[in-house]
Amino acid sequence: MSLKERVVNSAPDFIVKFCAAPYVAGDTKEAAIKEADCLWQSRRILSTLDILGEELTSRDEVEKVVASYLAILDGLKGRDYATISLKPTQLGIYQSFDYCYDNTAKILDKAAEYKNFVTIDMEDSSFTDVTLELYKKLRQKYENVGTVLQSRLFRTEKDIEGLDGFQAHIRLCIGIYREPPEVALQDKKDMKEKLLIYMERLLEKGHFVAIGTHDEKLIHRCTELLQNNKVPAEQYEFQMLAGVPREKIQDELIQKNYTMRLYIPFAEDWKDAIAYCKRRLIANPNMGFYIAQNWCKRLLSKR
Repeated sequence: MSLKERVVNSAPDFIVKFCAAPYVAGDTKEAAIKEADCLWQSRRILSTLDILGEELTSRDEVEKVVASYLAILDGLKGRDYATISLKPTQLGIYQSFDYCYDNTAKILDKAAEYKNFVTIDMEDSSFTDVTLELYKKLRQKYENVGTVLQSRLFRTEKDIEGLDGFQAHIRLCIGIYREPPEVALQDKKDMKEKLLIYMERLLEKGHFVAIGTHDEKLIHRCTELLQNNKVPAEQYEFQMLAGVPREKIQDELIQKNYTMRLYIPFAEDWKDAIAYCKRRLIANPNMGFYIAQNWCKRLLSKR
């Protein structure tokens, strides 16, 4: 365990909960939907809602999450500016592939009814094979489903080739999970270079790409590539995490008619929000600066 992992993991939960507030849209689906409404109405930003929590090992826990996602979709009815994201380890992959497939299909059926979209998030590399298998099987029946590829993994180039035969909807990001050097790049600069390469490759193959990054220099390189290649606007969008202070670049993209979407997590159990925030801090220590910046803004706004 690295020094920063030890420091973050040793932080008291109440402190992490306090710090997580700007990044987590409360502890109810109503709070998350309200956040999605606010983003759209005030800034014309799209969103994707995600229930925090993973690695569920009991069927009772899984069934509760499935019911929650179905309730979210009922709550989102008529809101074409908000989608949902979910994880295989929330939906029963530990029990069996078929059980996870059936649970995900149940959610996709409801989403299709409301003309909503579902993204199957990518977890650490031990789940990459099963997540792509799940996505491809679901894609045979459903149009309203996408998944995620991570530029840090060495295997991603072959995974892109494995999408040949259909138009995929891919969120492309560097990934947050720490991976061993045998399977992944270790330098973030290299990961970002690969993201640019993989974005172009996916677009050339006709896939939809949700470009997930907060790096402003990388975003500008992406927009330059998109403009030079005359990529249709309906073939891509930009995505970021709610709470990360990137309003300026977000507004810049919107003013230039780029589609912007924020990932809005919420926690039905705050232990999941705490675990989420710790992972984010470990992956990106700069979040400590963002947290301080957010709280300073809040304090100044109350004066």
